[in-house]
Amino acid sequence: MAYSNNRRNNQQEAQSEYIEKVVSLNRVAKTVKGGRIFKFAALVVVGDGKGTVGFGLGKAAEVSEAILKGIADAKKNLCKIVLSGSTIPHEIIGEFGAGRVILKPASEGTGVIAGGAVRAVCEAAGIRDIRAKCMRSNNPQNVVTATMVGLKALRGPEEVSRIRDKSPEEIQA
Repeated sequence: MAYSNNRRNNQQEAQSEYIEKVVSLNRVAKTVKGGRIFKFAALVVVGDGKGTVGFGLGKAAEVSEAILKGIADAKKNLCKIVLSGSTIPHEIIGEFGAGRVILKPASEGTGVIAGGAVRAVCEAAGIRDIRAKCMRSNNPQNVVTATMVGLKALRGPEEVSRIRDKSPEEIQA
C-alpha cells in the first residue's frame, strides 16, 4: 500500500510543477442521420514559470477529456525561451498564418499588458513585464502559435555576441 500511496504523491507533484491555462474551448457540432454530435476542442498552454512553455490542442467528446488531451499535447511540445530578468531581451514580431503578434520588453513593474491568448503564454512562461499587441487575426490558435514563434526567435546577449564574434559587454553597450 505504501508504494501506491507514494506513487500517487509523486504524480500530484509532477502535475503541480506546471502552470496550466485553458486559452479557448470550442464546441463543434457534426450533423449525422440521427441528429447532431457535439465534440469539444481545448487549446491549452503549459509552462513552468521559469522560461519553459508549450501549447497543445485536445479534442474529445467531453470538456475535461479535451483539456487533459490538450495538457498532454502541450507537455510534449515544451520549449525553452530566452528571458532577460522578468521580461524579454528585445522587441520581436511573431507571425503564423494570418496572426501577427508584436512583443516588446517592458520595465520592471509594468506587468503583462497583452490580450487573452498572449497573456496566457507569457504568464505560463514566467514573463512578468511585457507589452504585446495582436495584429490582423484574433483566432486564439493563430495568436498562440504566433506568440510561440516570436518567443522561440528571441536571442540573448550571449548568443548574439557569439554570432558577431564580440564580447557580451560590447553588445550590451
